[in-house]
Amino acid sequence: MPLLFRHSALTDFLASNNISAAQIQQDHLTRLRQFERQTAVERRETDHVNDDEYQNADESAADKKKRKRKEAVALAKIKKSKEFARRKAQGTGDSDNDDDIVREMMCEDSQPFAYQLENCEVCGKRFTVTPYSKAGPRGGLLCARCSKELADDGKKPKANRRGPRSGRRQKQSNLLDGLAQLGAPSLAEMCTKKVADNINDIEEFGDLPPQLLHRLKLETQDFEKIFAFMPNLYHVNFRFAGQLKDKVVEYLLDRNLKIKRLQLDAANLISDECWQQLFRKLGPQLESLKLSNLDSSLDDETVEVMCRECTSLQRLKLKQCWKMGNRSLQAISQLISLQHLSLDFVQEICDEILLNTVSKLSPRLRTLSLEGLSTADDRLLDIIHVNCRTLTKLRFSDNAVCSDKGFVTLFTDWDNPPLEFVDLSSTRDVDNSNPDGPVDAIGLASQGFMALMNHSGPGLQKLNIASCRHVSRSAFEEVFAAGKTYPNLEEIDVSFHTVVDDYIVGRIFQCCPKLQKLVAFACFNLRDAQVPAGVALIGGLKAQDPIVLQGHHY
Repeated sequence: MPLLFRHSALTDFLASNNISAAQIQQDHLTRLRQFERQTAVERRETDHVNDDEYQNADESAADKKKRKRKEAVALAKIKKSKEFARRKAQGTGDSDNDDDIVREMMCEDSQPFAYQLENCEVCGKRFTVTPYSKAGPRGGLLCARCSKELADDGKKPKANRRGPRSGRRQKQSNLLDGLAQLGAPSLAEMCTKKVADNINDIEEFGDLPPQLLHRLKLETQDFEKIFAFMPNLYHVNFRFAGQLKDKVVEYLLDRNLKIKRLQLDAANLISDECWQQLFRKLGPQLESLKLSNLDSSLDDETVEVMCRECTSLQRLKLKQCWKMGNRSLQAISQLISLQHLSLDFVQEICDEILLNTVSKLSPRLRTLSLEGLSTADDRLLDIIHVNCRTLTKLRFSDNAVCSDKGFVTLFTDWDNPPLEFVDLSSTRDVDNSNPDGPVDAIGLASQGFMALMNHSGPGLQKLNIASCRHVSRSAFEEVFAAGKTYPNLEEIDVSFHTVVDDYIVGRIFQCCPKLQKLVAFACFNLRDAQVPAGVALIGGLKAQDPIVLQGHHY
């Protein structure tokens, strides 16, 4: 029963005449029990259990008569009140219910004032009443301890909280990060996620493959444990290695590990001096070196030491290393054993040094990736056309100088076998005042796109021509015309091609029987494409549509 803070006029009247409303109620219940015993009627026995302790057997006849007179006055006062009339009007209206209404009103007003002393209904302990004291099961008040126990007993058991759901929002976020996964995750991915969620409870990694370690959050001491527990380690791949410091590299060098493949990302706490020590110690045995997102180290001098010591390098990837410049590019030209080269410069590079480096290395290259070379011109494409004979992968993106004629020359009568991977994204004119571009198209345009597909179409597996905005609709219709087939093409990115519509996408599906993923962001004419089964169409015009539209049409 909730505690009422406002007292009625009846309560004030009873208090001024030293009349306890609680005592009136107790005496009334006593008379009822006596009447029931006399008449052998036990109709109200359950309503008065455990109330015998409140009986006053020593009450004199005069006191009883006086108490009855005061009780009658109090009852009459209650029956004349507006609250009694209101409650009676809301009830059945029978006169037999008047006593019940009076007892209910007396019970509500019988609670003691705050800061008075009262005995606990359950344990009998005397305590001070507060505005927060709770009512007991028989109308009395409870002390703080009994109130807490009663509240705990009444609480429902908490339902098991569900873990975070990987719903549509998370899936679309993964897709925007380039993680396009169709179907259930693999066992390795689920195990890796479980390890990452409980990394603080794991003492060692055991037989966890090294290629999965980059998904875990590692501290400085964790790197040392890896090198200590894996004496036969030869392939190291750490992504987001922000806690990899000089101390760890020095420990690595002291272990005399036979590392042949080294890939580090964001290892910005390693100094140039420590990098140079690493190259001098491990350089002769390194076959693959991939470094990315280094903004505070790996300057030109360090790259020169790397090229001088790492004489057996077959694969080199340097991406977003801010301190590298022309001297670094010139030093890379000395690595005559390279077969795979990937460069992404932040600083502006001299075109002549770039041409000289590519000219020296290109005859032996199997993969070539050049990004961020905004000033490179058609001469670079000519060198690739003349020197490269074994390329399987070509990436040349973010350029606004090379012309469509240069790409036509590159792919026409090229002695290189069909490419398997091509990324020519964002090669276009960037003059926003002329959306159609100049008369002589800049970047990959219609003729260059058709020359590319004529040369590499039969063997092409992945194609990225996003933001090559000067490719016309007629070029798409020609490349994906009826009767043409690209048997190995699995992934295509045609984002920001406004000419791509439902018909063009339908032709792509028809010509690419092994297609698994088609990325088409900002293709504003793409509205209701029929996606075949097993194909993921990523992107779309309508905001309410899912980012990935999984095909189900047969």
